[in-house]
Amino acid sequence: MSTTRMIIDCDTGIDDALAILYALRTPGVVVEGITTVFGNIDVAQAADNTLRLLALANPGYEVPVAIGASRALVRELTGFSTHVHGDNGIGGVQLPSSTQRPVNETAAEFIVRLANEHPGEIVLVTLGRLTNLSLALDLDAELTGKLKKVAVMGGTIFKPGNVTPVAEANIWGDPEAADRVFTSGLPVLMVGLDVTLKTRITSEHLELLKRFGREDCRDIIQFMDESLAFYFKFYREANYLINSAPLHDPLALMAALRPDLLTCRQMKVRVEHQGEHTAGMVVADLRAQPKVGEFIEVAVDVDAERAVGIFLSAFM
Repeated sequence: MSTTRMIIDCDTGIDDALAILYALRTPGVVVEGITTVFGNIDVAQAADNTLRLLALANPGYEVPVAIGASRALVRELTGFSTHVHGDNGIGGVQLPSSTQRPVNETAAEFIVRLANEHPGEIVLVTLGRLTNLSLALDLDAELTGKLKKVAVMGGTIFKPGNVTPVAEANIWGDPEAADRVFTSGLPVLMVGLDVTLKTRITSEHLELLKRFGREDCRDIIQFMDESLAFYFKFYREANYLINSAPLHDPLALMAALRPDLLTCRQMKVRVEHQGEHTAGMVVADLRAQPKVGEFIEVAVDVDAERAVGIFLSAFM
């Protein structure tokens, strides 16, 4: 089996946690490091959550954690998504603390170093704002040719936004960084609300995990059950979903490993960052002869049932 070397860049909330746990429990994946960014919670809390999750998962090898940007490139910090993810970012669940400490590098420095040590081998999965990756491009302009793939959870083309009528949270949180990344020439796959909203974990899925989950995943499954209770409550109030929630971040991570789950299109895009009502909107030039923006790969459909099954199978 071939091995995928991966860096996960995240703002460790509930669905980020599910993605991290999936990666750590999937054969053939080596998580070379996890970098944190502001977003669902502040960057230090995201790092603390990540370290606690690593202790919970006990992957059997060391996974360095690097702390990244605490704010957007140019915008003022406007708060965190505690109404979605809870005060501590993981639904109020209290995981045991970790003895591991973050490394002595910034997230951007860590990404650049790993990409240079393993050129063409690293898959970067971004699950939060794109600030760290934008800063990494500042450090190494040739980074665009050194990463194997960049799977981005963020954006929407055909669905409404989830922060504004047209903007998804990760892109809205630092649109200048997102525009820089999308127009950089990096091999970007955008996995946004067009597909993540179709891919949902339910209370019935959690019952299956509790009944048939592997013994070595019991503590992980208990964490998932407890943290998702908070997430389900938010989606019931915000989207009228009953005992279910989208697998936003896990789908982006799975897409990096299993592109066959998605139907994708090449699109020229830019990210709007000046409009009063449109900041954070991913503007795709869908004309027959597109002229605005740069080409990236955009997920437009998903085999949602199979994606959920693959996610669950990592713990069963």
